[in-house]
Amino acid sequence: MTVKIVTDTLSDITGDMAAELGITLVPLYVRFGEEVYRDRIDITSEDFYRRLVNEPKLPSTTQPTPNDFTEVYTKLAQETDEILVIVVSGKLSGTYQSAMQARDYLKEKCHIVVVDSMSVAMGEGLIVVSAVNAVKNGASLEKVADMVRKAHGRSHLIAYFDTLKYLAKGGRIGKAKEFLGAMLSVKQILTVRDGEMAPLTRVRSMRAGLDYLTSLVTSYQNKIEGLAVEHTTNPEDADILVERLGAVYPKERILRSIISPVIGTYSGPNALAVTILEAENK
Repeated sequence: MTVKIVTDTLSDITGDMAAELGITLVPLYVRFGEEVYRDRIDITSEDFYRRLVNEPKLPSTTQPTPNDFTEVYTKLAQETDEILVIVVSGKLSGTYQSAMQARDYLKEKCHIVVVDSMSVAMGEGLIVVSAVNAVKNGASLEKVADMVRKAHGRSHLIAYFDTLKYLAKGGRIGKAKEFLGAMLSVKQILTVRDGEMAPLTRVRSMRAGLDYLTSLVTSYQNKIEGLAVEHTTNPEDADILVERLGAVYPKERILRSIISPVIGTYSGPNALAVTILEAENK
């Protein structure tokens, strides 16, 4: 039977992408006061960012429950006996623990392998897409899972933050905390390192941020397996970046996504990210 692939919505795999690639998504939750929404299902990204900017209190987020994963595994077990689950970094969310608890519940019925991507957003998403392609090419569950475990070293998420206040308020600042304080007025470029947010550099404006992101991607020319661009409230900046990157990678192959509401709780408005999945050394 074909290996089925599951991921969480922090991968920024959209519903359309998931349907096209045969991926099952497990949503996280975002809460405004007493209102709870499933990420990307019960609230659109546009509605979320409007509320994020206009409401005085920062929303909170919650990982999927073990039961959420159990329901997905049970359904897929009717179609296959092998499931690969790729989840957000365990240093950023408890999603991995929920996925593992559900796996233990169903381990007698289906062979389920859960792998921590050690990343988030399209840093995780491009690893998922690579796993889908490996399955389509006939790779076994064990081989694909091993590839995913090693892939975080090839997955490079670089994100422009207009402000770090949302990341700090949400407690996901990680090693980027050194960029707080007096530098809050300066724009920050962060990455994911060892499964958590880490600083790269500072820039003065979105224009300088676009220049930095373009230059960084260009440095990987001819070594790119996958490329993705995503944004929060600024699609025009994402369009500009895609146009620029078309000089080093086919534009039609650049994956586009809106950063999910749960991630947006911490990235805030006017964020922009590019992810490079570096080609494996043969």
